[in-house]
Amino acid sequence: MKSQFYFKFEDLKVYQKAMEFGESVNNQVEKFPSQEIYKLSSQFIRAADSIALNIAEGSASTDANFVRYLKMAWDSSHECVAISTKARLREYITYDQDEENRKQITEISKMISSLIKHLKNK
Repeated sequence: MKSQFYFKFEDLKVYQKAMEFGESVNNQVEKFPSQEIYKLSSQFIRAADSIALNIAEGSASTDANFVRYLKMAWDSSHECVAISTKARLREYITYDQDEENRKQITEISKMISSLIKHLKNK
């Protein structure tokens, strides 16, 4: 159900996809071993959540500042690639889960890059 209190950034598809990815990561780390709770689990959640959070935070600013936040979101998405790979190598997630993460991150990264390009060409 949609909130009666509306924020324009919530309409951005890239924001919506980033929110979905963050929730997917949160579900994945629930299965990580307990010794990872303050290590890889925490880092994965923070990096994944940072994508949507930076999009939201930068959206109300100037185009130039929004681009800066989008670049941070893009960096966080790439950090998620490395963390997903680490999780697969440590056998916390399967190859298929890693591939799905990479698919989602690729889509989000491309959307961020397109939005940056659009804002710079305005």
